[in-house]
Amino acid sequence: MRTFHIRIADNDLVFSAAHFITLAPENCERLHGHNYRVAAEVEGPLDAQQCVVDFIVLRELLRSILAELDHRVLLATEHPTICVADAGGEIEVRFANRRWAFPRGDCALLPIANTTAELMAEYVAKQLRDALKSRLKLRPKRLRVEVEECFGLSAACELRSRA
Repeated sequence: MRTFHIRIADNDLVFSAAHFITLAPENCERLHGHNYRVAAEVEGPLDAQQCVVDFIVLRELLRSILAELDHRVLLATEHPTICVADAGGEIEVRFANRRWAFPRGDCALLPIANTTAELMAEYVAKQLRDALKSRLKLRPKRLRVEVEECFGLSAACELRSRA
């Protein structure tokens, strides 16, 4: 049996963003930023053109997802001890005795528990899976997204479809 997959990792599949994570219930990092790089793999059957998916279409879908994160403060809305609230045009964030306020347009509110590279990879993978399904009616057998925070430090998430 043969299987096919494609991988895309390009110099323009990047986004710059600020974030902080909690490393323990009482320990929250300082706000800081990264120049994230993203790569994606899609596994599935060949289509009528003998492709898993068109590289150009995949790149455009991924660029669109990353554009929503680029130059934003990434905020986890499902964290158990970080409170994220929309306060009339600004986003107020609280953790223990710390408080931040950001303009609403500068924030990406993400339905994740922490803005770790692992959960960012899962978030991007799910967004890409949904975009492939809605735009191309494609349900990949396997989708893998890798997010690199800085050189040599990356995390990946792999989603598999139920056969």
